[in-house]
Amino acid sequence: MNANRINIKNKRATFDYELVETFTAGIVLTGTEIKSIRAGKASLADTYCLIENGEVWVKNMYVAEYEFGSYNNHVARRDRKLLLNRKEIQRLARSDKEAGFTIVPTRLYINERGLAKLVIALARGKKQYDKRQSIKEREDKRAMDRMFKH
Repeated sequence: MNANRINIKNKRATFDYELVETFTAGIVLTGTEIKSIRAGKASLADTYCLIENGEVWVKNMYVAEYEFGSYNNHVARRDRKLLLNRKEIQRLARSDKEAGFTIVPTRLYINERGLAKLVIALARGKKQYDKRQSIKEREDKRAMDRMFKH
């Protein structure tokens, strides 16, 4: 089935943040939104999560309008509710209140049952020197891979 190949990543998240803990959440979507995601037309760039009234919301997530959608097509960047159990939400809320922590979406995929899932991470912002260290490690790994391929 084609749906299992959908794997949209937020590459900026791992570069800008140190991921402390991850959670997998369902997303409340409309019919045209899930069709666009299954077509691979979504993006997690500049996306973040907020906790409001005991509910977790993903903000600024881009899901392209469905090309065959009619007058009831969805808005591309609307806020979408995430589905987590109460204990997970309370754990996120406690950690999110601490200074330096934020909730960042890292991956959007379609599971075996055809449902859209969003992997969110409790993250701590990296300093500039941490980012330089990440770049150096990545370049060293590439250099090692090149050496062993030849």
